[in-house]
Amino acid sequence: MGFAEQRFNVNLSILFTELPLLERPAAAAAAGFTAVELWWPWIDSATPERSELDALKKAIEDAGVRLTGLNFYAGQLPGPDRGALSIPGEESERFRANIDVAAGFAESLGCKALNALYGNRVEGVDPAEQDALALENLVLAARAADRIGAILLIEALNKPESPLYPLVSAPAAVGIVDKVDQASGLGNARFLMDLYHLSMNGEDLPSVIERYAAKTGHVQIADNPGRGAPGTGSLPLEDLLGRLAKAGYEGWVGLEYKPGDRPSAEAFDWLPAEARAAR
Repeated sequence: MGFAEQRFNVNLSILFTELPLLERPAAAAAAGFTAVELWWPWIDSATPERSELDALKKAIEDAGVRLTGLNFYAGQLPGPDRGALSIPGEESERFRANIDVAAGFAESLGCKALNALYGNRVEGVDPAEQDALALENLVLAARAADRIGAILLIEALNKPESPLYPLVSAPAAVGIVDKVDQASGLGNARFLMDLYHLSMNGEDLPSVIERYAAKTGHVQIADNPGRGAPGTGSLPLEDLLGRLAKAGYEGWVGLEYKPGDRPSAEAFDWLPAEARAAR
């Protein structure tokens, strides 16, 4: 089981960022891909103007690619923030205002996966208060995802790069998945298994795959060290994806890596051109 058997999409919030947002879907298509994903593209607004939403929708449709994953509003990302939904006050309010906007945009493009980043711990705020707020907001997000036939993704990040983020292990993220499913009664929350983040945490990746493949709704990859393309570090990504497939995972694999000192279009030489178009 190799790379050629996977279904890949390109994350346009970390690749092709040398181009304006509206040019990235066509660039991904020109590189041979037929599916893309995005962090929330408008970091300064949880509720952008309809014209901005329509322009991105048109760019994706004109490029002939599918949007297969989208983040809810997550604050300044890239930047210091790691989500908004557990942050009391204005950030949590922005997240709530964003829920229907993000779900509506996803629905308009047939996107079936919405990622909700948990948010950093806030100095002076009781973690239990943040966790209660997070669960409340995640249930709202799960309901919105359910209305459009989508899943809600919960992601573990890595502690070295996100020291204030509380979900820095697979068990921690899966624990939130279970709490959301129990609280919502919908069963549409899933684990986002990012192999780069988990490797940075020093987790036993084959064991994580064995334990949590059935709860996984999306996978993202980058090599480690460096968060570059497969083959630039030491992670056995081909073997790990093969293990995931054998464990029953049939979903998308998001390419969420940095292109390095080269144009993004040149950062896919590890993947044969005929394996880039999703089957």
